[in-house]
Amino acid sequence: MKDSHRKSLIVIPVVVLLAALVAAAGSQGGATLGGIPVFAMAVGAAFLIQWLVFIPSFKAQTERFFDLTGSLTYIAITLLLVLLTPGVDARALLLAAMVLAWALRLGSFLFRRISKAGKDDRFDEIKPSFVRFLNVWTIQGLWVVFTAAAAWVAITSATRVGLDWFALVGFMVWALGFGFEIVADQQKSRFNADPANKGKFISTGLWSKSRHPNYFGEILLWIGVAIIAVPALQGWQWVALISPVFVTLLLIKVSGVPLLETKSDRKWGGQADYEAYKRSTPVLIPRP
Repeated sequence: MKDSHRKSLIVIPVVVLLAALVAAAGSQGGATLGGIPVFAMAVGAAFLIQWLVFIPSFKAQTERFFDLTGSLTYIAITLLLVLLTPGVDARALLLAAMVLAWALRLGSFLFRRISKAGKDDRFDEIKPSFVRFLNVWTIQGLWVVFTAAAAWVAITSATRVGLDWFALVGFMVWALGFGFEIVADQQKSRFNADPANKGKFISTGLWSKSRHPNYFGEILLWIGVAIIAVPALQGWQWVALISPVFVTLLLIKVSGVPLLETKSDRKWGGQADYEAYKRSTPVLIPRP
């Protein structure tokens, strides 16, 4: 127990240090306000919002507003960056619109899901511990920063480039990913809402082409954002391309696919239809 507590105490300074390094690199050649880089202000605000909401959440021992807070952080900071950055151009506005559309859609979807479920069992063991619960909120701040880095750095960058083929290709990739994620989430929600499917796994629609089509869409849309951002990046700002890399690694190696695959194997492992589904359906990239 002591070792777990000790490790938890290390997480916060490490996470904040990583965010500070990204803030310093992404701020090079970017807009400033009162001498302070606007991108660095965005990074700080991302953490401040999480910590402020953590306080009442810990007191009430609830994770109900966790996902919603993450989504609202994207929305609030993206809007502020557009307002605080001088000379915002069409590329910056396009990136902002894409981030806002994604955050509004995903945030409302996740909030409806937890409101219906009443709780998220991932937090059951974490909530009672002040340090461990705080760690989760702090890590969410880093998740927001790393995920939005490409868009936020490009929006605040002093380098302005008119809309070009990068913007066209990036938007098409983003639109494909966004659409894929929406359709996959809707199909699964409808499947789970049907009493006839109680205790069953979904293997229809996009879920017949990929075991995690929503994650495929998520990865694809952030690749699209990064493609649009590329012409606006200079020097150390290239660190912003950590965005799609981070999202991809997070979903396929850490908190996405591995957790759900383990949960599914525990629930349906050994069933003939489930094992056949696993053998015939790709984990992530859909099979035509």
